[in-house]
Amino acid sequence: MSNIDTVVVGAGQAGLAASHELTRLGHEHVVLDRHAVGDRWMGRRWDSQTLLTPNWMTRLPGHAYDGQDPDRFMSTADFAALLRAYARGFSAPVEGGVGVDRVQPRGGRLIVYTPSGAWSARNVIVATGWCDIPGVPGAAAGLHPSIHSLVSDEYRNPDSLPEGGVLVVGASATGAQLADELRRDGRRVVLAVGSHVRLPRRYRGADIMEWLDRTGSLDRRIDDMPDPAAAVREPAAQLVGSRGEPRTIDLPSLASRGVELVGRFTGNDGRTAHFDTALAARVSLADRVMHRVLDRLDGFIERSGMPAGATRRPVEFTPPDAPTSLDLIGGGIRTVIWATGYRRDYSWLPAGLLDAHGELRHHHGVTDIPGLTALGLRFQRTRRSNFIDGVGADAAIVADRAHAHVSAPVAA
Repeated sequence: MSNIDTVVVGAGQAGLAASHELTRLGHEHVVLDRHAVGDRWMGRRWDSQTLLTPNWMTRLPGHAYDGQDPDRFMSTADFAALLRAYARGFSAPVEGGVGVDRVQPRGGRLIVYTPSGAWSARNVIVATGWCDIPGVPGAAAGLHPSIHSLVSDEYRNPDSLPEGGVLVVGASATGAQLADELRRDGRRVVLAVGSHVRLPRRYRGADIMEWLDRTGSLDRRIDDMPDPAAAVREPAAQLVGSRGEPRTIDLPSLASRGVELVGRFTGNDGRTAHFDTALAARVSLADRVMHRVLDRLDGFIERSGMPAGATRRPVEFTPPDAPTSLDLIGGGIRTVIWATGYRRDYSWLPAGLLDAHGELRHHHGVTDIPGLTALGLRFQRTRRSNFIDGVGADAAIVADRAHAHVSAPVAA
């Protein structure tokens, strides 16, 4: 068994940010990852995908974007290459190809079991991200065997799918982007719409993320939210990056291109998919929330006297009447893509750490087990905590805590 001060689990942006800050402190640590640095950004993304945040937001501890296109959007492949270069830049102690089977407290230390041996550490930082296991609903079972069913992680490009129409289930950022790409390929696309967030890509002459950054919206603390649990579960905004000029993607733009909108997927009987009747209500709610956000941005611009473009609000959208069932085979639908979010896999952590939703119980990343912390969780401390741009501030706090914990006396 190897002894070490800290084990970081995961070599994505969160794990590398933690490693950078631990290195800054001269703190002994190792970063374990079942694959390699940047692997998730390479292996679990579609070919045309870009980051949803502009390049200027690609900031990590000790790194800031300094290229020629701050307002464009980096491909996920380019971001994976950036992470590898970032790790090399400070000689991050990454051991790839090492998965973690189990973490067990013992005598004031944490034992990290891997297939290649065990580590005894004072700290473990869980940096495995927010995208462990695709959250396919149980109602997805039983589709007719002639229908190709896959999760968004498995999609690569339109040519990778069978010919014919596609039902995309889920209308947050991923589902909206896939529906857009497949419709542009000329396919029939039906989009099943659940809860979603609508925002324009650009507003009053700037990217929406720039306004959210300037106004401090991304720095809003989880402790200040009226319903923290609901804030953590809020769906990702319907935004799309672009390798060309930025553009808006939302339900109105999708509908204008011929994407058929239906309600939330509720089940199937093999050939037929079923949907609820709440599409119009969800669209109306998303519009109201969007306008509240834009009202705050307009107020900020007015108070600050900051130069900005004219106020041109996105128009209200009333979706057409939607069917509550769809004959998949009769309608030429040959593929169903599940863009229904993710669940976290914490089966390797000690029992008793999860809440009723299967999420890690913590406060600002600190769990009930001494020395066991997390990083990169959604709304961990602020709204930007799980953004590439936001993980650095949390990494500094978690690293400082780990460093102090090593100096603390070990409990008997």
